[in-house]
Amino acid sequence: MKTFTFIDASNLFYGGEKSLGWKIDYKKLLQYLKDKYQIEQVFYFGGVEIHDFEYDYLKNGTVPIEDLEKHLVSLIAKKGDKLNEVELLLISRHLQRVRFYLKLKIFGYELILKPVKLYEQEDGTTRRKANCDVEMAFYLMKERDNFDRAVILSGDGDFLPVLKYLKEKGKEIIILARGPRTAREIRQFAGSNFRDFVRLENVIKYDEEKNK
Repeated sequence: MKTFTFIDASNLFYGGEKSLGWKIDYKKLLQYLKDKYQIEQVFYFGGVEIHDFEYDYLKNGTVPIEDLEKHLVSLIAKKGDKLNEVELLLISRHLQRVRFYLKLKIFGYELILKPVKLYEQEDGTTRRKANCDVEMAFYLMKERDNFDRAVILSGDGDFLPVLKYLKEKGKEIIILARGPRTAREIRQFAGSNFRDFVRLENVIKYDEEKNK
């Protein structure tokens, strides 16, 4: 049975790691998925801050992460002394995130990254958002003829229509997410094919001591 994995990074972080209270080791996670489900490909959908990096939405399907790293390093080198402490800290944190993505790529994750955008809210505040639901749904449909089984790392109810369609077409769907943060309709849909991250602590937890 050919198996692909699709990871909703935002849902995995806010519905998973923050709910769990411990960090996920993504190298261990990938190995678990290979051992348990014999996955052949894993797609990771997430957002990334680009800080005026020239990104062409029409030409690129994902942010070129290596080029973005060079851009942020150059930005800090050229403008670091002109930035205030908060701005410099923010760019440095985003650079760390980019380097985390580079590690994922080395591990074997296929990255589908979208620039974070700023949205003005009614109260005048600004919200940062990089919703990748559409991209993930698109790839689920685009790749549907290439897999027999899909392991979905998300509890987002917005995916229900496409997951129902895939199941109707004979695909096996497994949901791996955090129980209390998973939409009721997704849990009902998955039934016995729902797996709660909380049970995987001994397998995929990031060991802070070993990774110092």
